[in-house]
Amino acid sequence: MRIMSISAQKPNSTGSGVYLTELVKGFHKLGIEQAVLAGVYASDHVILPEGISFFPVFFQTEQLPYPIPGMSDEMPYQSTVYSQMTDNMLEQYRNAFTKDLKRAVEEFQPDVLLCHHLYYLTALVRELFPDRLVWGICHGTDLRQMKKHGMRAEMIRENIQLLDHIFVLHQTQQLEVSAIYGVEESRCTVIGSGFNQEVFLPCEKREPHEDIRLIFAGKIAEKKGVMSLIRALTYLDDPKERVVLNLAGGAGNKEEYEEILALIKECPCRVNLLGKLSQEELAAELRKNDIFILPSFYEGLPLVILESLACGLKVIATNLPGVKPWLDLNVKEHGIIFVEPPAMRNADEPEKEDLPGFEQRLAGAIACAADQNERKVDVSHLSWDGICRKIISAV
Repeated sequence: MRIMSISAQKPNSTGSGVYLTELVKGFHKLGIEQAVLAGVYASDHVILPEGISFFPVFFQTEQLPYPIPGMSDEMPYQSTVYSQMTDNMLEQYRNAFTKDLKRAVEEFQPDVLLCHHLYYLTALVRELFPDRLVWGICHGTDLRQMKKHGMRAEMIRENIQLLDHIFVLHQTQQLEVSAIYGVEESRCTVIGSGFNQEVFLPCEKREPHEDIRLIFAGKIAEKKGVMSLIRALTYLDDPKERVVLNLAGGAGNKEEYEEILALIKECPCRVNLLGKLSQEELAAELRKNDIFILPSFYEGLPLVILESLACGLKVIATNLPGVKPWLDLNVKEHGIIFVEPPAMRNADEPEKEDLPGFEQRLAGAIACAADQNERKVDVSHLSWDGICRKIISAV
């Protein structure tokens, strides 16, 4: 079998990018011949296993004179917001990807085109190659784009309906795909998420310390709940000087980042900005901390939750649709503390009047987790190799 993985954005830097890269590694172990086509900048250094062909589609060029469109409105690198794209920009996008896709398919001759995100590029792939097998992977951010605005919605919906098979992260997402795209459940397979077992490992011996160390990993942005997390620290009981919050990740938009920096200055607890980290660097930082916290307002199935459990951390997360049921089913006695989110509008925008209550709930969860004993949670069965085998055997 020959598989070509396709993404409109970088095959790294975000959760879906890591997902793509790890699947490529897993398929490589299974001896599958592969190629990857993705949107990148000329300065990007894409690392793939030896022997895998890479077909870049370059942005900020004469052909595509704007930043990479991001499946999230705030990306950890310079990006374009899909809902703000003009007809001319979309025409340039379509022409560039059409040209490079046709060249890549002609050269590589894949048996399967495996597209990440059920959105515009995946719809274009289906349209361009009606006689080839085209599979799609839903990451959740694609559903959010469809809910928030109508950019080429009819064209996207019509072509997603024609995909040969769709892979989703959890059961709730499967129901959403059926509702939004009109795809029957029989053409969807739940594959879940995995983690790199060679990188995310527990500490052999955790050094004793008196402070309470919290860590967040993701975009440093409002929709990831970072502002609420910093404000939540003000609700903690004293002594607040014992609490340290480490924020790992790249910035969202500049204005939000400035607001976050202002909140950090006013915060009664220590807050450290770790910047964007590699997988190996993130694993090392996780092992230095006690509690991982993900207060996001929208997620698919966050990889970093499994990575944190694998590193031996206690975990706090927003109770977002589908995440807890999947973890309850697949990770016995995970011990994660789920916090009810604020009321939402437009899929990922919290109602401002609900934020103080949410932030107080976050503070309560932090206090509860701090009082818990360390626990070891077995997630060893959730490997990328297993997910790759699920994909191959599902159709």
